[in-house]
Amino acid sequence: MPNSELMPIGVFAQRSGLTSSALRFYADSGLLPPAEVDTVSGYRYYSADQVARATVLRQLREIAMPLAAVEAVLDAGADEASRLLDEHVSKVIGDAVAAQQKAAVIKSVLGNVPGLPITALKSPVFADAVAQVLTATVCEPGMAVLAGLRIEASHEAVTLTATDRYRLSTRTLVPTEPPRQTWAGTVDGDELQGAVAEIRRSALVRLEAVRHGIWLRVADREDRHCRLLPEEFPDYRLMLASLGEVTTRVTISKELLLRALEEHPGERIALHVTAHGMHVRSADDEHPGIPLPASATGRALQIWFELTTLYPAVSTSIGPDVMLDLRGSDQPVTIRSADRGDLTTLVMPIKFDNSA
Repeated sequence: MPNSELMPIGVFAQRSGLTSSALRFYADSGLLPPAEVDTVSGYRYYSADQVARATVLRQLREIAMPLAAVEAVLDAGADEASRLLDEHVSKVIGDAVAAQQKAAVIKSVLGNVPGLPITALKSPVFADAVAQVLTATVCEPGMAVLAGLRIEASHEAVTLTATDRYRLSTRTLVPTEPPRQTWAGTVDGDELQGAVAEIRRSALVRLEAVRHGIWLRVADREDRHCRLLPEEFPDYRLMLASLGEVTTRVTISKELLLRALEEHPGERIALHVTAHGMHVRSADDEHPGIPLPASATGRALQIWFELTTLYPAVSTSIGPDVMLDLRGSDQPVTIRSADRGDLTTLVMPIKFDNSA
């Protein structure tokens, strides 16, 4: 007779979330042998302290981990198990990205439609511009377009734009060859970021549109394909056109402002602008503000930002100085290079309640 503290396979299956057939398979493979087997009936019984191992086993199989790797995780210490899990997830993600790329290429070939040449750009310039603009993206469930980068080619220029609803970043590039015709599409940001990392050292990249994506073609490396996102991109031009009048303008050293943002405590930061310069303050009154030399015109103003919103906008600006166009404590702020206007970032401030 089995120990009264043991449970039959059916009960154990309910406790662990594994089916009885799966438990028999894992017992035969040595991953989860029963605590006791009735020698007459062959019935299998499990102990309560096996539930935890069975549950983890089920969870590992749910993320498609091979049996050999499952055994290694179950028998490893916490640190080694964590490393093995990270290694498995990285492989799964890599395989998924590779499959996605191949599927996009296959769809392009099956369409049997020749690519549409868009334009040619200097690869290092294009790669840097993509990296700068993509700081204004976010991965948000149900809104894939917010992780995309909008590419628009006119007869004179190529414009890259991205937005996450709290920031909007746009940069205009002068192509090495005038675009053959106007074109616009929203490209998957992750795929584009991976592609430009590969082509950065090439001299020239040619953009070619196909039905479901774009090709980045270079002379000395493998061409890269990036998917187009079908969702409609936000009407950022309407937002830019509706911006209010600039009431305060500040020009400040990019290096000094970044250093102040890095050194000041707190996740929320206030910029206090007067005719004498700018102070970087935090919500904690115990910490004094950091005074920064700056050239300021217009009204005195204090405006609050999340550090995670403000810092990327400043760090990706071009040149040694940045210009901030302020429209009020609750209005979007334009951040751009003081001497180059081809990269512009719009940043939303936050409301701050001292009693909160």
